[in-house]
Amino acid sequence: MKRPTHGGNLAWAASLASCPSSLILDFSASINPLGPPKSALAAIESGLQDLVAYPNPSYYQLRVSLSQLHPTLDPDWILPGNGCAELLTWVCRELAQLEETFLVTPAFSDYQRALKAFAGKVREHLLGLGVVGCPIPIPQSPIPKMVGLLLNNPHNPTGHLWDKEEIEPYLEQFALVVVDEAFMDFLPPDQQQSLIPMVQEYPNLVILRSLTKFYSLPGLRIGYAIAHPERLQRWQQWRDPWSVNTLAVAAAKAVVQDTEFQQKTWAWLKSARSQLFQGLVQLPGLQPYQSAANFLLVQSEQSSSLLQEKLLKRSRILIRDCLSFPELGDNYFRVAVRTQLENQQLLEALSRILS
Repeated sequence: MKRPTHGGNLAWAASLASCPSSLILDFSASINPLGPPKSALAAIESGLQDLVAYPNPSYYQLRVSLSQLHPTLDPDWILPGNGCAELLTWVCRELAQLEETFLVTPAFSDYQRALKAFAGKVREHLLGLGVVGCPIPIPQSPIPKMVGLLLNNPHNPTGHLWDKEEIEPYLEQFALVVVDEAFMDFLPPDQQQSLIPMVQEYPNLVILRSLTKFYSLPGLRIGYAIAHPERLQRWQQWRDPWSVNTLAVAAAKAVVQDTEFQQKTWAWLKSARSQLFQGLVQLPGLQPYQSAANFLLVQSEQSSSLLQEKLLKRSRILIRDCLSFPELGDNYFRVAVRTQLENQQLLEALSRILS
């Protein structure tokens, strides 16, 4: 079976570990281990009776529910999608119409996929790993008007969080700025650095948000974009009329109101991430990077793909190699933050191999 590009491929992992996929402890996909919330499961069960009808292609009620997360926005500024991946496709169609797109790397591989699908020209700008403050690596020279910028915040795979003031000047310089905030909701509201409050002031700004990672619903596929209504209406004309299925709509409407689950997640992440970071620091040959997200990037003296294989075969634990990030290669891996018990299992398994 071919090595996967993304994390979370349990079928591939199970083939190496020679066990059922249900026995794999997955640290490769950065998904909240506390979910799915009970509110989502109840909404899905209730929504089964609605499967006999097509979803409303305007998704108005879902957009109203999502607008409650962002009270300054009218529902017309929000477009739900079949995960962020679908919405990324449409914004990359627009980026590809520009002279070129500046891409901060290392970057999520789907950015290149979506841009290349529309023959977009990409100029990569390498982030300095380990550089204090991790400044955005965009040159200070004047930027041509018909150029786009695509980056994510918190950054994947490093987990670095940029202050919104660091990104705001680029809104004046680029024709189109796309900020993927798929992991932003893992930060408590008072710590988030979202550019959503600026979207009404800057019609050239697009924000992408995921509901699958925080609420542990990756198999359901649900995300949303925030942008000027005219832009979102154009995307509606490009895409299939029923991009979001009925059960995803029901679950999304429920979870955005689940404040108990949100508070529980924020409380879990702070302590669990610290535990995992400190444990990795103490292991020989590993250097984890501080992260604001629910994952950690780790530099390894050993081959990460070999380490991945050993963990699977000996402990049925899957970590994410970074071979799909060409700038990182085989000396880095990424691990999701899971429960403290599961984090300890990973640390002990790594200790046995590295010692």
